[in-house]
Amino acid sequence: MLAKRIIPCLDVTEGRVVKGTKFLNLKDAGDPVELAEFYSKEGADELVFLDITASHEKRYIMIDVVMKTADRINIPFTVGGGINDIETIREILKAGADKVSINTAAIKRPEFIREAAEKFGSQCIVVAIDAKKIKNQKSKIKNNEWEVYTHGGRNKTGLDAIEWAKKAEKLGAGEILLTSMDRDGTQIGYDLELTSAIAKAVNIPVIASGGAGKLEHIYEALTRGHAQAALLASLLHFKQMTVKQIKTDLVNKGVVIRCDVC
Repeated sequence: MLAKRIIPCLDVTEGRVVKGTKFLNLKDAGDPVELAEFYSKEGADELVFLDITASHEKRYIMIDVVMKTADRINIPFTVGGGINDIETIREILKAGADKVSINTAAIKRPEFIREAAEKFGSQCIVVAIDAKKIKNQKSKIKNNEWEVYTHGGRNKTGLDAIEWAKKAEKLGAGEILLTSMDRDGTQIGYDLELTSAIAKAVNIPVIASGGAGKLEHIYEALTRGHAQAALLASLLHFKQMTVKQIKTDLVNKGVVIRCDVC
């Protein structure tokens, strides 16, 4: 059985980590390189950096963050945000990242997933899915449950989240980073229904994101939600709990997890 993973997420804009609620009301949470080193030493299994205001002009800022981070941590890390071509993936991996996360570009041109996986290997390619519960019962989306959004949750795509996850896997994605837009930053718990539905629909790891507020939420995501990993931001950035506390709790509840810090 694969050990479950605890993954701090650092949303980065112009060289600073920020965190908001439902993708809005962003607050400064610190220096990304310093936080990355701190979480690495704390026992995090991996890290995710999301460049939430990525643009060609600002790309050098993120590349610089990646290079500095690679020099100071000894755990894998993923970089996402504004990645829309093979050359950008190459630059990020060359700078020291282990994986890239793609979202909007994959939706616009799904074959990009296949091209990236063939070039760098599926283990390097994470497809991020931002999903929101459908409230209009007349929706034409297949499962009439969750719709995929892009551009930081601003744009509807008309894509069914479950079907898109299945297609991403078929095209070569190695992991799914699944964010519930309804739960992001709320600390009321992960969307277990969404997470479980996606996890059961694919045969690749699903990283649950959005909504962690207490230890029980993380345990639920990794058990009832069938996620292989839990992504965390606010809880860790604002010192509400530590990686050690989380892992110790999971070990005590019988979850298989790497825990050198317990």
